Amino acid sequence: MSICCMFAGQGAQTPGMGRDFAERDPEAMAFFDRANAVVGFDLKKVCFEGPAEELVKSNICQPAIFVTSYAAYSALKKAKNVDFSCAAGLSLGEWGALCAAGVLDFDSTLKVLEARGRFMQEACEAVESGMIAIVGATPDQLEQLCAKSGCTVANVNSAAQQVLSGSKAEVAAAAQAAGELGIKRAIPLATAGAFHSKYMEPARQKLAAVLDGIEFKAPRFPVLSNITGKPHSSDPGEIRAMMLEQVTGTTNWAADVACAREMGCDVFVEFGPGKVLSGLVKKIDASAAAVSVGDVASLEAALAVV
Repeated sequence: MSICCMFAGQGAQTPGMGRDFAERDPEAMAFFDRANAVVGFDLKKVCFEGPAEELVKSNICQPAIFVTSYAAYSALKKAKNVDFSCAAGLSLGEWGALCAAGVLDFDSTLKVLEARGRFMQEACEAVESGMIAIVGATPDQLEQLCAKSGCTVANVNSAAQQVLSGSKAEVAAAAQAAGELGIKRAIPLATAGAFHSKYMEPARQKLAAVLDGIEFKAPRFPVLSNITGKPHSSDPGEIRAMMLEQVTGTTNWAADVACAREMGCDVFVEFGPGKVLSGLVKKIDASAAAVSVGDVASLEAALAVV
């Protein structure tokens, strides 16, 4: 058995996440207490109690999803010393994967994600922008849709599902053009702005200064890049540069899953709230086994698989 560990991305957050892990295990609770000290506000309370409208803010949900995901990862490792063949994560989740592989420590990852979320939120507030999910488009239709609307591809979630980013006007144009092109579905998303696009350039520039003060190390096991769909280099400087590019570049989750399969992974374990990534794995390759660990009950189910 070859296993890929996966870390959830933004949008998976939900009030109450991580609470049962923390209430059952003092080590898990310590992650949330440590997170409070690092980010300088009561992140634990927002994770455990909400409200949802507070948790959805990028500077809060990014470190919140990370600490919940890392607590779930640590709980599984504590219960069974599983060796992972590789790690991957979607957008902010890629930082969780890097932490699991020892590229950054826990505190540094929290500092990065609080800053990353804050800078991205600021960029969203500076320009009215958004995202739209496209389902069932052919490659040619997707290319035409971008040309007609001015949107760019932000996420390649699977062959059948992509997400575009653009200004509010560009997103509206994409919704109209999708109907004209006969695309199956086009669904505007309730996001703060146009993530993974040129509109995040101010966030990328600000994050560069933060990352200059963070120590990166070579990964202990392969971590798949959202940008290349291949394992990151062992060069810490190249990893830092690639993670900056990820702020404005397209995340290709479908390529990450395909790469993990090529590397021999037959089991995928998602850590964090929700089941988005494990669901996408099954859509990308129905022959792969995929489970999620978001609470104590799902941990027990996952342990039976791994």
